[in-house]
Amino acid sequence: MSALLELDDVHVYYGPFHALRGNTLTVGEGEIVSLLGGNASGKSTTMKTILGLVKPKGGTVRFDGRDVTHASTRQRVVAGIASVPEARRVFPQMTVDENLLAGAFTRKDRAGIQEDLERIREHFPRLAERRRQEAGTLSGGEQQMLAFGRALMSRPRLICMDEPTMGLSPKLVDQVLDEIARINRELGVAVLLVEQQAELALSIASRGYVLASGEIVLQGGSRELLDDPEIQVAYLGKATDTAAESDTTA
Repeated sequence: MSALLELDDVHVYYGPFHALRGNTLTVGEGEIVSLLGGNASGKSTTMKTILGLVKPKGGTVRFDGRDVTHASTRQRVVAGIASVPEARRVFPQMTVDENLLAGAFTRKDRAGIQEDLERIREHFPRLAERRRQEAGTLSGGEQQMLAFGRALMSRPRLICMDEPTMGLSPKLVDQVLDEIARINRELGVAVLLVEQQAELALSIASRGYVLASGEIVLQGGSRELLDDPEIQVAYLGKATDTAAESDTTA
């Protein structure tokens, strides 16, 4: 599988704070990859670096073989990178259709935009039913589908999804994960899934990376990571049995 997205030895600083520490990762064509970690682990900074919202002090970001380290966010969207931000962030006072059309802001092909709008309506029938409804009146699950559809309107090859299950009920979480897998399977779009909940993310991903304190500390296949007891230490901050026994003894 050829690499679509590549981060090579990326370092990011916020002032004196070293937020990302020489991280290297790849997402292949049509692949779902999970980026796992607890709070303040560097997940959001990694996402912002990929989207061009944060500029690295060292290292390289490549997309489809091109160096995009210094490219603008708009240039990256045109190249084929889209995002589904944390908490969905739909435009609440705009209609469903207006939100979807906002996802095509970099495009000029009106006929193609209209074709894609119809395709999104077919893919998400609930959005078609509510096309003239204000997005802020939709349920959490419907807003997440709208965020997916808006991202797809830019015709991406890669979608970065930031905590897409946050704040949703267990039933809706399953629906969202099923939809991510369907988008990947039917449309061939690669997904970088940023999550705190390893079991959820790795259930649909082929591989994963685990971040702790700005550094990738574990990586591997989904099954391998789920079966690795170190993952609890690396991204949930849980003590190992040995450390727990030591604390008890002390």
